[in-house]
Amino acid sequence: MSAESLDNPGLTPSPHNAPAAPPRSSKRSRIVLVLLLLVGAGAYSVWQRSSGAQAGASAGSIPSQTKSGGAAPVVAVRARRGEIGVYYAGLGTVTPIYTVTVKSRVDGQLMSIHYNEGDLVHEGDLLLEIDPRPFQVQLEQAEGQLIKDQATFDNARVDLARYDKLLRLNAIQEQIYATQKATVKQSEGTVKADQGVIDSVKLNLTYCNITAPITGRIGLRLVDPGNIVHATDTNGLLVITRLQPISVLFTIAEDQLPVVLRRLAAGEHLRADAYDREDRARIATGVLTTVDNQIDPSTGTLRLRAVFDNKDNLLFPNQFVNVHLLVQEKSGVTLIPTAAIQRTTNSKYVYVVKGDSTVTVRPVADGVTEGDESEITSGLAPGEVVVMTGVDRLQEGSTVRAQIAGDQPAGRSRGKK
Repeated sequence: MSAESLDNPGLTPSPHNAPAAPPRSSKRSRIVLVLLLLVGAGAYSVWQRSSGAQAGASAGSIPSQTKSGGAAPVVAVRARRGEIGVYYAGLGTVTPIYTVTVKSRVDGQLMSIHYNEGDLVHEGDLLLEIDPRPFQVQLEQAEGQLIKDQATFDNARVDLARYDKLLRLNAIQEQIYATQKATVKQSEGTVKADQGVIDSVKLNLTYCNITAPITGRIGLRLVDPGNIVHATDTNGLLVITRLQPISVLFTIAEDQLPVVLRRLAAGEHLRADAYDREDRARIATGVLTTVDNQIDPSTGTLRLRAVFDNKDNLLFPNQFVNVHLLVQEKSGVTLIPTAAIQRTTNSKYVYVVKGDSTVTVRPVADGVTEGDESEITSGLAPGEVVVMTGVDRLQEGSTVRAQIAGDQPAGRSRGKK
């Protein structure tokens, strides 16, 4: 305000001398700023509430870890004392003890077949018939020739008797008697030859009926009825294979031979188990019977033969099998599943579950392995609990909830206390 206005209060100050009013745009900016702050504060409050709800839901979804203190669920097994066998494994082939290719022993037309493919036949059963008529004709001819020659022989003997009387009376020369005697011998030989022909023809008639030489199973038919067969044919008429019992030829390393020979020399009957191609399922159980007399120098192996009764016909000729030869049985050893043994490049160990439901790493030494079980020679005692599955989440001192087959889960009862 100017001096004049002060001196004269009645004067109205001019606009030029009055103080400047704040602009309207700055007021609007303040209002907008206040509104933005209010909106931001509300949004932050809403975000905090939603985050807290999600955190609570997440915490409620894993109550087991919170309540159990982070215990890892595992499947464990208790080491036990038991028996285990020492086996020598080898690759084998099922080989029949007897296999016969039946052939014709005479020439002729195949008339009839008395079997079906795959039949089980017994020794002496009639299998095939060859046309017998040509041999029957030959038999009649041979019998007729025998009758003729027999008559000549009888007449020669009568003449020899007459000559003998005349020679005693000196009525004939001795040379005539000797000639007649030789004629009798010749006629006798002719009769015997005729009898041989008859026997041969009768034998051929027998061969017209082809019977099973052994008991076994017949394979596929090789010749159909109506064909002319010959005794000199390369291919046979059928093949018979004995399946019960049946053998398996298999090999073992030459380093394993002394143990086998000692067992056999002691009179033991070593058990042999035949397994399938995958070496998982046992097919049959038999007994070792024979050891070959030579070691194959190219492979360093020896062939052995085991015999199986094969009552269920699961072993088939030329079938590939894995043979496990039992050479020793260990008793009173510590056994655990092979899956429980963990391996590194230099050591073997197991996770042992202690009484406080924690695990400790225990180095072990294993011995014989049979199927899914292994012998533990040191580092573990029967009754101790080892982890079998779930070891990938464990380390020394980890807390676990161990489920043991036939036992109460370790650590769960302690949690209730």
